[in-house]
Amino acid sequence: MAADAVPLRRRFDRDRWIALGLLLALLALAYLVLIHPWWTVPMLEANERIRTLQQRELRQRMQLQQAPLVQRRLAQIRAQQASRPGFLPEASAELATAALVQRLEGVVAQASPGNRSCAISNRSPLTTPGRDRYPRVVVQVRLRCGTPELAAVLHALEGGTPRLFVGNLNILSSRGYFLPGNAQPTGDGGLDVSFDLYGYLRPGAGAPRSAEAARAP
Repeated sequence: MAADAVPLRRRFDRDRWIALGLLLALLALAYLVLIHPWWTVPMLEANERIRTLQQRELRQRMQLQQAPLVQRRLAQIRAQQASRPGFLPEASAELATAALVQRLEGVVAQASPGNRSCAISNRSPLTTPGRDRYPRVVVQVRLRCGTPELAAVLHALEGGTPRLFVGNLNILSSRGYFLPGNAQPTGDGGLDVSFDLYGYLRPGAGAPRSAEAARAP
């Protein structure tokens, strides 16, 4: 009897462990089929959304706290740019071109009242590729001037405010040159002068017009 009881006890223990294993497997399967997709996954997704919203709210609060500082810094930068004499004050390339021509005419008239010894024979806007750091406005200029008047014109253009630049300067000497309103050549040893007069717009000026041109068919 004792010998028969030992195998029976072992079989009973084995069956009990097998039953326990099957029960655990059924519980795991029930969790995977019933609980995990219908309860655990939505809870995890809800927690993730809550964390995302909390992080977004934290970033927004930090941005709102920094807004006054950013506004003050932006005002300082705008004030610095407005006070720099190097930039043209106009808001577009067209307005800046008109201002360059007006300044050129005023300087020439001041150097030679009545255009007796210096006159503008040509001035035309020049379109340049946008390779510069700042938008550049260029006017091609041709003058007929005496030597002192030319020196005064170049000095006034490059020494005024806002800052202008003279490039591609070409000077040819001529024995006689015509001025507007005169039927006969005037002077002896006059100069036929051509150059590019240009200045720079503030960063961002003229950008909307350029963007429209780029979108145009």
